Amino acid sequence: MTHDSQGPPVYGSAVTKVEPFGVDHIPDSERHGKPSSQFFVWFAAGLNFPVILLGFSAAYFGLSFATAAAAIVAGAGVGAGLMAVMSRMGVRLGVPQQIQARGPLGFFGNFLPVAYINVFSGVGWAAVTVILGGKAFAELSHLPYWLCALLLTVVELVVAIFGYNMINFLQRALTYVLTPLFVLITVVAVVRGGSLFEANPHADGYVGAAGGSITLGGWFLAFLVAWMPFASDYSRYLPDTAKVVRQTTWYTALGNFLTIAWLGILGVVVGASASSSDTITALHELMGPFAVPALVAVGLSALAQNFLNVYGGAISVQTLKVPVTRTQAVAGICVLAYGISLWGATGTEDKFKVFLNLTAYFIAPFAAVLLIDFYLGGRGDPRRIAELYDRSRIVDWGLVAWAGGVAASVPFWVSDIYTGAFAAAHPGAGDLSMLVAAGVAVVVYLFTYRLKPLWRRAGGEDLDTGTGTGTGTNTATDTDPAAEQLPERAPDLIGRG
Repeated sequence: MTHDSQGPPVYGSAVTKVEPFGVDHIPDSERHGKPSSQFFVWFAAGLNFPVILLGFSAAYFGLSFATAAAAIVAGAGVGAGLMAVMSRMGVRLGVPQQIQARGPLGFFGNFLPVAYINVFSGVGWAAVTVILGGKAFAELSHLPYWLCALLLTVVELVVAIFGYNMINFLQRALTYVLTPLFVLITVVAVVRGGSLFEANPHADGYVGAAGGSITLGGWFLAFLVAWMPFASDYSRYLPDTAKVVRQTTWYTALGNFLTIAWLGILGVVVGASASSSDTITALHELMGPFAVPALVAVGLSALAQNFLNVYGGAISVQTLKVPVTRTQAVAGICVLAYGISLWGATGTEDKFKVFLNLTAYFIAPFAAVLLIDFYLGGRGDPRRIAELYDRSRIVDWGLVAWAGGVAASVPFWVSDIYTGAFAAAHPGAGDLSMLVAAGVAVVVYLFTYRLKPLWRRAGGEDLDTGTGTGTGTNTATDTDPAAEQLPERAPDLIGRG
């Protein structure tokens, strides 16, 4: 499939047309939309019960309300800022975040982190959200959980197949529907079960105010870190101008911060009064006569988050050069997520926190390498987009930086399945894993980014001939048109933004 960067759009802003692009560079003729779309995409995705669930943990750590709220605001603020920067990268380069990672890591060096971080994360998050949404609808309708989860999965599958424009349209609509419902949840929950409590040194998880704050704030940062490998996926169609780049940054930051801080603090307020270990049951009990709209909100919010999880996961599959179309990849992600949701329907809270940690520990150094490479390594120059489709760049030093960050963080891990040596010896320090992973990755990158590529095939450029499209069936012969046209388009690209 070829796309003329100067001709009329083949996709444009059509909502009911299946997106024809997979991991291709988006040509100028297809650039459309407003920066405000990024507010709705991320605001709706953040209106989700897992965020409230994380806030419940403040009571476990024995933190006071003020300390817990400050930790959540700090974690949400840092995460929202990083998301904003990664979203603007999509506007500048017009390619998914997963493809951008080929720059510092190399074409094939990018496979391992994308396979674990993006595909594993996409499937896992989709499963977690299906569990919560399926339980909410099952509690509401008295239908079997497996059926409610299946219906949610089917809706997500259809929307993700339609792709970018459909997702943007529905995220805006869900923002308007979900916001008043979550406002209702907030008011009723605070009135019926809210409390502003003081620190409790006798709490089961008490490790001191500093350690508890670092761990709790880190979880909210981790929630947004988990989105970072997908940030550019939903901004890459926006026109690349200075104004759009600037506004995209602010809208993305605001959309992410508001919902994470709001619902996180709500979780702190009502967490101490939760009487059930099952989160949906606890919500039902807490909301009393208002349980129906609350459960509807949780069920619908599962869609708002999973549209992004399934779509981003499918793009990741194509980044791995798996010979499937985006539609086939979406179907595969949904089948896996549904199967996992049946297995993980019990003990959701504990499994969710383990999964959150294990993804964040690997994503933090990945995001750090992408960010520093974009600004310091010159990857923000549109003339270098062709390098992202150059298969002769097999492995580059960014892979070493990422792996080094992950390895260095292991002694600091705090998880139910593994606690590192440093974390075990110094529990009062909290969970420092993400900070260590990102910091070491940056240091290794600074020492290596000027070196020659770690492994490059002799013989010059070998542009990718299988970037994959949204609906094309002949992915083996599809080429990325932007890479072919880049030399003559470079002056125009450099002059924008």
